[in-house]
Amino acid sequence: MSRQSILSALETGLMKTQGASLTPSERALVAAYLGTPDSAPVAASAGACAPVPAPMSGLAGWNGWGADITNSRFQSAAAGGIAPSQVPNLKLKWAFGFPGASSTVGQPTVVGGRIFMGSEDGTVYSLDARTGCIIWKFKAPAMVRTAISIGEHGAYFGDVNGVIYALRPDSGTLLWETRVDSHPAARITGAPLLYFGRLFVPVSSGEEGSGMDPAYACCTFRGSVVALEVESGKQIWKSYIIPDAPQPTRRNAKGTQLWGPSGAAVWSAPTLGASRKAVYVAVGNSYSDPPSKFSDAVLALDMNTGKILWTRQLTEGDQWNLACVNPDKTNCPTSPGDDVDFGSSPIFRTLPNGHALVIVGQKSGVVHALDPDQKGKIVWQTRIGHGGLLGGIEWGGAADDRLVYFPLSDFEDAKPEAGGGLFALRIDTGEKVWYAPPAKPACVKIEGCSAAQIAPVTVIPGVVFSGSMDGHLRAYSTANGGVIWDVDTLKDFTTVNGVAAHGGSLNATGPTIARGMLYVNSGYGMPGNVLLAFSVDGK
Repeated sequence: MSRQSILSALETGLMKTQGASLTPSERALVAAYLGTPDSAPVAASAGACAPVPAPMSGLAGWNGWGADITNSRFQSAAAGGIAPSQVPNLKLKWAFGFPGASSTVGQPTVVGGRIFMGSEDGTVYSLDARTGCIIWKFKAPAMVRTAISIGEHGAYFGDVNGVIYALRPDSGTLLWETRVDSHPAARITGAPLLYFGRLFVPVSSGEEGSGMDPAYACCTFRGSVVALEVESGKQIWKSYIIPDAPQPTRRNAKGTQLWGPSGAAVWSAPTLGASRKAVYVAVGNSYSDPPSKFSDAVLALDMNTGKILWTRQLTEGDQWNLACVNPDKTNCPTSPGDDVDFGSSPIFRTLPNGHALVIVGQKSGVVHALDPDQKGKIVWQTRIGHGGLLGGIEWGGAADDRLVYFPLSDFEDAKPEAGGGLFALRIDTGEKVWYAPPAKPACVKIEGCSAAQIAPVTVIPGVVFSGSMDGHLRAYSTANGGVIWDVDTLKDFTTVNGVAAHGGSLNATGPTIARGMLYVNSGYGMPGNVLLAFSVDGK
């Protein structure tokens, strides 16, 4: 990594929590010691469209995290434009490099023939979907890892400083920005959900990392969902996941005052049950004592008021922060849990009989189906893995009309061959229909290589796509789980914008499919900095 990339990571990126304990000059010294000399800047015009494509029209494509408000990550045949018989013929059409990046964090949105996506250094790009040329760029002060939600008049996203932005989709001009939480560790990792003039924003944090410092008063952050007016960014309502504000509890062994309850971050995009006027979220673990009945839970909020309609806790007593895996465990809760919270969005599905289910995978390795009309009553539960810190289901599954598909992580640092696999379950019963075992990774000598399938999956009629930490993106038949296409992204690429780029692990984001093209980011775990665009025969 370059010195500037390391400095950015410590100031506003993945290492922001660790960098917070250093002075600005100390961060600069660390970057200078570890980093390579900064590369020459890419010319401002590199990769720019000439001429600029016509103004966007229509909102069809892949909008936001899950393609629609149900977060099913299902793309219809008409919108996807790729038939199952064509999938084996998918070839790279173009590649786009992110300057100075070591990871790719923003899942692409495709609307009106344009791609919208954020990046590690806070730059938001709008690209021509067919060619990858740059239409416009906007620079946020911090990393943008959310997918971008596009409305008629705005492009909406958040950064890791807890700020939501609205830009003009055609030009990238800033319309407004709003900080949705005053806590210094607050951040936005899940995509905001856009629905009829309202933006539902999930709020998470980096305070789990702050707990490593025994001098830190752990912990005071509470996850929340905030509803904003799309035209102005004005707050309509804010609902904390843990209703009770944190209070002083005890002093740790170093004499630091501790606080609680805390945690229950909302890492993922909210899901909407429009007919029920409810917003569904799956939330994280507690950071500190005392335990909360709202952590490791699925909640339903009234979309008009933010009132909690019901909550269903799936794991009790999961108090945990990074001190629990640190040599100095001073701030680890008294009886720590296993950090088996929810990182993925719920999937809302209606069965043929009219009954609805809220389906969500957990880091415990269990997939849960809840009845939204009976206060989240458990309908079925299916275990697909043993779970753990990076175990179970990390970023989520996908569903068609009959089956729900979940990838398995169960990542183990010292065992690159451990974990992985893809499961298809019946939506109505949770019964396992098929299991596709993981491939043995060929990159075992590279740090971060693994058979684990952490990335969220995407499904089109007849085919489900799943990325792996070994850098492979594979397409599986929904009929039996057989692999029908496999591409290795762990290599160097020539890019349309002239940036030196290479692929790495497929982790935080899944494939976006729209209008005959498949887009996927590569690089998170094993480092990478490339967006890849595939089409049938590369045409």
